Amino acid sequence: MDSSLGTLPKIGAPATRTLNNAGYTALRELAGVPRAELAKLHGMGPKALEIIQSALEEHNLSLG
Repeated sequence: MDSSLGTLPKIGAPATRTLNNAGYTALRELAGVPRAELAKLHGMGPKALEIIQSALEEHNLSLG
C-alpha cells in the first residue's frame, strides 16, 4: 500500500487542522467524501480541495 494514502497532502495548516478536527487524518479517509461537504468546513478553500482531489486521483480515487 502506498504510504501517501496514510497521510494528508500538504494543504496548509488551517485546512489540515480543519480536516483533523472533522476526524480526517489520512488521504484514504477522504475518498468518496462529497466535495460540497468538505467545502462547508471552515478553513477549507478551493485550493485545498483541488490539492486533495489531485492527490486522490494519483491513486485512482476521487472525492464524492
